[in-house]
Amino acid sequence: MKRAYVNGLVITPNRSFLGGVIVENDRIANVFEGALQESVEEVTDVCGAYIAPGFIDLHVHGAGGYEFSDDRIEAYETAAKLHLRHGTTALMPTLSSVSLDTMYKAMETYRKAKDLDGMPIFLGAHMEGPYFALEQAGAQDPEVIRDPDPKEYLPFLDEFDGLVGRWSNAVELPNALEMGLELRRRGIVAAVGHSDATYEQILPALDYGYNLMTHFYSGMAGVRRINAYRHAGAVESGYLLDDFDVEIIADGHHLPASLLKLIYKSKGSSRICLITDAIAGAGLPEGTELSMGSVPYIIEDGVAKLLDRSAFAGSVTTANNLVRTMVELADVPLCEAVKMATLTPARVAGVDAEMGSLVPGKLANIVVFDADYQVQNVVLKGEEVAL
Repeated sequence: MKRAYVNGLVITPNRSFLGGVIVENDRIANVFEGALQESVEEVTDVCGAYIAPGFIDLHVHGAGGYEFSDDRIEAYETAAKLHLRHGTTALMPTLSSVSLDTMYKAMETYRKAKDLDGMPIFLGAHMEGPYFALEQAGAQDPEVIRDPDPKEYLPFLDEFDGLVGRWSNAVELPNALEMGLELRRRGIVAAVGHSDATYEQILPALDYGYNLMTHFYSGMAGVRRINAYRHAGAVESGYLLDDFDVEIIADGHHLPASLLKLIYKSKGSSRICLITDAIAGAGLPEGTELSMGSVPYIIEDGVAKLLDRSAFAGSVTTANNLVRTMVELADVPLCEAVKMATLTPARVAGVDAEMGSLVPGKLANIVVFDADYQVQNVVLKGEEVAL
């Protein structure tokens, strides 16, 4: 059956135009300018709203009161479907630093959850740790932070072959470079995260397969003095090394407008992935109190804060708001903002031949949102999602 979405402003990576999209089965059949010219069985008039590719979130921990590391199927169903209703049609469920036993249990749950009906497309689990610099652990549990050990990670990768999509490591740690090579050999994205590395330590990491910066600025060292001499850190390396992609938490809180503008000016939309890095509080009302492990927090002013308001506890945003932030706070053109939430993360994840842009033949993953960035329609593999 052919279904058309018409009378919308179609967003492509390079331009926008009045027109629509035709879906046939699970694929995009046509993208057209102007009025619909061919016969279809069903027409949806979006009344001037934006028609864009489904959003792709490479770093998201949870939503709706659940996190993907909760080790329960209902955690995946609740969190993933909440993000789907906000336009995220593909994602990497992210697991924080945990013990080896918990890593195995969490991945067994991922294995069971990934093919459940009505779920967004899982692009592989994102292992955020536990191989991090203790000084940059942030909200990660310091009790489980450790150095990479091939006797630990190799059996894990063998057990969950094809299920791990990405692994974030501090590249300055022993065995981290060798691990990067192994990840790339297996087609897994190797990312620099929670790192105290200097430029001199980051530079060789490119040769060992690392080419993504995990939540740029957060959990990474900048320029500092070592024996009286200044050394560039991971932040400066992300700017200097053109081959690094960067991801940013564009919730309007974790990074101010000035830094969002600087990152965009330096890296451009082809090298930036917008991520939510959302925790369990995403999608819940203001004033809700939850805990991340043993740390209580409150949702206030659109972000999770520690109860004493001394620091953020994490992001509670959804993908549609990432686009809003880049347009309204960072003055980025809408097409470019959408690209950073769609085609660029698709390329980083190695799935841009199947998704990330509105092109005939690609999967029919589509989000329709209005001028206030509120989601009106979500199409997942050609099927309308109940909002």
